Amino acid sequence: MYRKYLNLLKGISVNRIGRIGVVLTTTAFVSFLLFEMLRIAGVLSNAYIGLITYLLFPGMFLVGLILMPLGWRLYCRSLGRSSREILDERFEDDEVREGFFGSRLFLTILLLTVVNVLFITGAGFRTVKFMDSANFCGTACHEVMGPEWATYQQSPHARVKCVECHVGEGLGALVNSKLSGLRQMVSATFNTYERPIPTPVHQLRPSRETCEKCHWPDKFYGERLKTITHYANDEAVTPRYTTLSLKIDTGEKTGSAGIHWHIARDRDVRYASVGDRREEMIWVDVRQTDGSYKRFENKRLVAAASAEDYDHVRTMDCVDCHNRATHIYENPEHAVDSRLATGLVDTSLPYVRREMLGALQAGYPNREAAMLGMEHALYGFYRADYPERAGSWLDRIDQAVSVARDIYNRNIHPGMKVEWGSYPNHVGHDAGGGCFRCHNPNMRAVDGTSISGDCTLCHSILAYDEPDRFAYLEQPDKKDPNYKMHRFLRTEFLGENVHEAEPITETNNEE
Repeated sequence: MYRKYLNLLKGISVNRIGRIGVVLTTTAFVSFLLFEMLRIAGVLSNAYIGLITYLLFPGMFLVGLILMPLGWRLYCRSLGRSSREILDERFEDDEVREGFFGSRLFLTILLLTVVNVLFITGAGFRTVKFMDSANFCGTACHEVMGPEWATYQQSPHARVKCVECHVGEGLGALVNSKLSGLRQMVSATFNTYERPIPTPVHQLRPSRETCEKCHWPDKFYGERLKTITHYANDEAVTPRYTTLSLKIDTGEKTGSAGIHWHIARDRDVRYASVGDRREEMIWVDVRQTDGSYKRFENKRLVAAASAEDYDHVRTMDCVDCHNRATHIYENPEHAVDSRLATGLVDTSLPYVRREMLGALQAGYPNREAAMLGMEHALYGFYRADYPERAGSWLDRIDQAVSVARDIYNRNIHPGMKVEWGSYPNHVGHDAGGGCFRCHNPNMRAVDGTSISGDCTLCHSILAYDEPDRFAYLEQPDKKDPNYKMHRFLRTEFLGENVHEAEPITETNNEE
């Protein structure tokens, strides 16, 4: 077989084009097999090696296959002779002599054709599988996808493939995704992409096809308890607690609606936003029980809205609030607080929260300067202000520096111009976003009603920046300036039976 293959290669290498085709095809085939064996053995795992193995080598192979018959065709035309005449001339008689199943040359070509088809099919499947891997998505275009890859690896969906949300089902969706990927590769090659990558991603699959395959809407009921720990910038790094009982009901089964009321199957909420960015809502339509829609218009924005803004109407679904469900960028305060709460940073270090925040937000020209600057800032503070004890705290300071660097590397990417606040998270209502995009006093209907801004629609508040996690479940103190709020929130959570004898307006405090 090997001798027949060599004879065939010699026979079809009739000119430079044919020889180039032979070299490309043979080199690509052998190299692909070699790289695959090394991958299986665990020697090669880098995404860039994958690009060579699954994109470059199959591409070379196909080009070579095209060049060989092209070279043969041009050779025949240049001589003005038929293929049969040239075959008889370049091959031995026993190779071209007709047999029961055809000539040996024909059978050799047929066998090699079958091998080629099997190779291209196998390489194609391996290519698709490789390109569907999270490692490929995150590292093949390292600078462009670097920020998304950094946040993905530390996200709640780190074990979910990128394609599960970014690529639809079926052949059409697969082809569209690969064409989109090709455009992105061209954009990355010629450095024409935007920095930072603009959001939202308008081509995401519908939430019904992605989120709800795991997060079953029929299970959206009851309440979930969440405690958020914040720390003071004082010397003792004092913890303060906000505890929320989140009402997650859709209201479809229990009749007690909460956060997921917005996406219940029998409900329809749609809106238009400025620039179709989903950050400033121009108007919101809510379907009523009779099938009609009630419109709330943002009086601050509606007059200045363009016709194009009105053309982009979106029906609300999961990602309108969970817009950073995977690629979660933190703000510096929450990032430091979460590391303090989990014990990654020792809270016995005086002023450690304040100093970490100062180091993180100092503003650095590049990543190298940031790594060095944070080290100098933290070590410099403790050596200057606590010279006698700084030596015994070195391990704890080292850990604080390491954690600060990790926070920076996850959230800040100078090459892509990703800074603090580049990608706001709409879960909650930090910095006036999130829920307040719709639930604000500017959003009014023609009858004068507005979308409610009552906090207890979505959660009961059991503590708000208090030293006790469940401060508002205690009996309220009439001498406390927040007596009325405390009493109202306790009653809202526990029920009417906790009211005291005197009416809520009676208090010893002058408000």
